[in-house]
Amino acid sequence: MITEDDYLYFAHRALDGMVDIVDGLGDDLANTRPPLPGANSPYALLTHCLGVVSYWAGSLVAGREVTRDREAEFTSTGPVGPLLAEAAAVRAQLVDDVRAADAASPLRTTPPPDYLGPDRQLTQGAALLHVYEELAQHHGQMEVLRDALLTGRRG
Repeated sequence: MITEDDYLYFAHRALDGMVDIVDGLGDDLANTRPPLPGANSPYALLTHCLGVVSYWAGSLVAGREVTRDREAEFTSTGPVGPLLAEAAAVRAQLVDDVRAADAASPLRTTPPPDYLGPDRQLTQGAALLHVYEELAQHHGQMEVLRDALLTGRRG
């Protein structure tokens, strides 16, 4: 089985990759939706991922009360600086949540059905895998968004 350090290494790589993209794009491009059907802005996608980490690891695994407006995550905009600070805080909290998790134990609460997570009963370990799943897939998606935005700017 993987260690906590292994898990955090890969989760952080995905999260840090998104942070680097948003930081590199700056306030204007990070808040821009590329001309692709249904695309999100990188800013909104990072906001969504921070919501995923905070809710799934913080609430379902660690048992903290987390208020989240999932729909608003996808329309969020703003300056990059505060979002990057929030990402750093969420990243640090993830370390504590992973270290405190009992992978085989049940979740501390039940996720709402509209959160589109796995459609089966989960353990804390499975919820953390879902966090990684979301971070990895959205990191790749954000790389495509970045490339489309930069190509559009040049083109």
